[in-house]
Amino acid sequence: MAISISKVAVIGLGTLGAQIALQTAHKGYQVFGFDQDHSIFNKHLEKFLAVDQSKVRQAPVQVADWPETAKKIQFCESLADAAAQADLVIEVVPENLELKKKVWQEIDLAAPASAILATNSSSLPVSKIEGVTSRPERCLNLHFYQLVLGQNMADVMGGTQTLPQVIEAGKGFVRSLDIVPLTVNKELLGFCFNRVWRAIKRETLYMWANGFVDFRDVDKAWMIFSDNSWGPFSLMDTVGLDVIYDIEMVYYRESQDPKDRPPDKLKEMIQAGHLGVKTGQGFYTYPDPEYLRPDFLKG
Repeated sequence: MAISISKVAVIGLGTLGAQIALQTAHKGYQVFGFDQDHSIFNKHLEKFLAVDQSKVRQAPVQVADWPETAKKIQFCESLADAAAQADLVIEVVPENLELKKKVWQEIDLAAPASAILATNSSSLPVSKIEGVTSRPERCLNLHFYQLVLGQNMADVMGGTQTLPQVIEAGKGFVRSLDIVPLTVNKELLGFCFNRVWRAIKRETLYMWANGFVDFRDVDKAWMIFSDNSWGPFSLMDTVGLDVIYDIEMVYYRESQDPKDRPPDKLKEMIQAGHLGVKTGQGFYTYPDPEYLRPDFLKG
């Protein structure tokens, strides 16, 4: 029997959580949102509106509509309130396994028994989290990318006991948002495209941290090669350098390969408070990063 989804809870309204909530509400779902920081959603909405959409390809939504869309989201005072009526709960909290387990325990207690639980984790398979719930057969990975940059795709992957109809419901939900589902048939750390993106991150960070190249030249090359308005370093700034570091550490802990360890130079930037767009300083300075200036790609 097909699983029906009409009410969606988004737990965590940071960079990606806010985009997921907005796109879901934009497509007519009843959306319940919760974040411990009640101001974070509006802060990110302002940043989304500042993105020059003329330089974004294949944007799945008109970002200009998002302020009106935001009025449709029901912001809740507690995680339990947000999850209480949901058919699908999407967790979007930092890339920390113990934190995710804690949040999932709370979600499992609050959500209806029939609800699907999904993690937007950038690297962690849901199999590492499903054990804290009473419904491992209704758990899956739904990893969304930067919709505001036109990246209308999402990894879809099951856990050790996920029912086929739950996978299909997840893929159907993703498609209903005008987003392309990237199906992962067997459990894989990093999923589909995020594993490709991870290889790019590792190599470009290595080249930069060891003084082989200037990060600007890497971005210029990528922008020319892909006809895109951003490169690997500007995208890392958008994601958040602290988030990038945490994700890279997930791969390192799994492999214990020194080549997988993120460079100390990146950690030094984080310790200095240079996290990217959200702090105004990362590899570039915001709100007017040089990679968006007309002369950036001029020889």
